[in-house]
Amino acid sequence: MKFLNLFVLASLFCAAPLAAKVKVVTTTEDLAALAREVAGDTAEVGYIARGYQDPHFVEAKPSYLLKLKKARLFIQVGLELEAGWAPALLTSARNPGILPGRPGFMDASEGCEILEKPAGGLDRSLGDVHPLGNPHYWLNPENGRLIARAIARRLSVIDPDNAGKYKANLAAFETRLTGKEKDWDAAAAAFKGIKVVTYHNSWPSFAKRFGLDVVDFVEPKPGIPPSPAHIHSLIARIRAEGVRLLMVEPYFDQKLPKKVAAEAGVPLVIVPPSVGGEEGIKTYFDLFGRQLELLKKAGGK
Repeated sequence: MKFLNLFVLASLFCAAPLAAKVKVVTTTEDLAALAREVAGDTAEVGYIARGYQDPHFVEAKPSYLLKLKKARLFIQVGLELEAGWAPALLTSARNPGILPGRPGFMDASEGCEILEKPAGGLDRSLGDVHPLGNPHYWLNPENGRLIARAIARRLSVIDPDNAGKYKANLAAFETRLTGKEKDWDAAAAAFKGIKVVTYHNSWPSFAKRFGLDVVDFVEPKPGIPPSPAHIHSLIARIRAEGVRLLMVEPYFDQKLPKKVAAEAGVPLVIVPPSVGGEEGIKTYFDLFGRQLELLKKAGGK
């Protein structure tokens, strides 16, 4: 009996270790939130840019390279949103499996509805225009659905043993999203059709989905600071056209938007465009819930 017990113990110690979880790294918290919906507790998901940061500009850190070195799947927003930092990080991480063209590299924009694709030639006089279209496409929940599906497909290729779990998690996410969209549409009815001005051109996908009319921007062109003449003209337009509110992302300096809103006589609403952009926004569902809450309160009819 003693020999049998020793044999059993030895067998337990010699058993093959549990397979390590697949590590996923995304460029933004939004993509990480969607990846977690699909991965559940089967894969480990991390991200680089925090939701309260401007994703156009991210300072490289050694910790990012360590994350990427261990990743089996890298997911980016694409459309050149991360062009100033992601390619260099990928190269420096020395992980060939997540380089473009490999199964471990995923561009989440592929297959999504992308708005504002420029026609004709572009030059720097137009500002920081994205030549492939506006990269803030995750702000349409239908694109969120498409991104989640793409993540499930890619994880199933990388980790086929858990494909069934990813499929089940995706189905649960889609069911919940369908229900939430009904709630969000009901909330958006309170401000549908109102005219707004935004600081940066972050909101075309959101505006199209939920019925906002974005008539102008504080930035005359993407990434270009406004001149006094532009601000004067903008304030006059806000007054003349009955604009209801001014939206600004939390990572931009609030001083100028506050001045414009005060002189034009409209509320300034700080609206986070990303998961993690405000305390309490931890999921993709939290994001839309909070955005709609803020807009309904400030611009409701």
